[in-house]
Amino acid sequence: MPRDLIVLPGEGIGPEVIRQALRVIDWFGARRGLDLTVREEAYGVAAYRRHGGIVADAVRADLVSADAVLFGATGGPAFEEIPPEVRRAGSLLAIRREMGVFANLRPIVGYAELADASALKPEVMAGVDLVVVRELNGGLYFGEPRGIADLPDGGRRGLNTLTYATWEIERIARAAFTLARGRAGRLCSVDKSNVLETGRLWRDVVSRIGAEAYPDVRLSHILVDNCAMQLAREPGQFDVLLADNMFGDILSDIGGAVSGSLGMLPSASLAAPDADGHRAALYEPVHGSAPDIAGKGIANPLGAILSVGLMLRHSLGREEDAALLERAVRRALAGGARTPDIRAPNRPALSTEGMGDAVIAALAETASG
Repeated sequence: MPRDLIVLPGEGIGPEVIRQALRVIDWFGARRGLDLTVREEAYGVAAYRRHGGIVADAVRADLVSADAVLFGATGGPAFEEIPPEVRRAGSLLAIRREMGVFANLRPIVGYAELADASALKPEVMAGVDLVVVRELNGGLYFGEPRGIADLPDGGRRGLNTLTYATWEIERIARAAFTLARGRAGRLCSVDKSNVLETGRLWRDVVSRIGAEAYPDVRLSHILVDNCAMQLAREPGQFDVLLADNMFGDILSDIGGAVSGSLGMLPSASLAAPDADGHRAALYEPVHGSAPDIAGKGIANPLGAILSVGLMLRHSLGREEDAALLERAVRRALAGGARTPDIRAPNRPALSTEGMGDAVIAALAETASG
């Protein structure tokens, strides 16, 4: 049966990189029998001007039932014309919560093909293959109360609440342990248990889940500040990193230095399967809207393209095609395909479309052996 995909290109460089991702999807449809119905919808300022919301209500209602959602980027100067309450109601955070996509997977790969473009030493990035599992529906980004209040002395006070319940930690821990069990069998859980009560609860719950249900997975714990240093110093020591919403956000961005650029990083955000086995899923590159380069045709589309690979693996059950796409990206990089963010000194750079061309060519070459 055909599967359905909702595409929200969004703002900034989102439409540019998503355009290349859709070319890859078209290739798999034409060459590998991928039967996917693609529905592209507006998100952001264009949607607000047309519908009065960041995303149309009818589209928003369909995000949970779709087989997958592919998202580009959000934010930028034009967002200031949208009233704050409208931004909050239709924000990416709100959509993630409504979709129930609590498990955010962010793979980080040390590409030997980009050793000459990385800020890290080749021996440090060599062989790195890890996944940050970020809890996406709780923690500091969602805790209440929150806000900015005026004080009697004329100043203001900002307030955010960091809170986690046992069940929230249990479900993300199980997702991370299950992932680790299918990889190298190692899970490192990140917290700030030496300072925060939430960190102590986090460590206690993760330890209990590991002992009770995943004794075959080797569990370790690390404080978040040390983890940040270790990601820069020796990222290859990690296989699966489990972190809360804020820590996972920050640590996975550090992974951009490992892979060579934020433009290289894909992500998958997954809900729990429902009674019928359907699981809502949101796929997006990590890089954000990058308004400073939007419209210049120089954005790196590989994060978006590799997000298609995650969709093939996690939502469409096409592991062979996902692996084919990942090999093709490496082949394109090995052949010298570089956008400006990953260009080595004195090397030419491709446009966004040029990188898409290189991946399409590499797909054909890789598929033919």
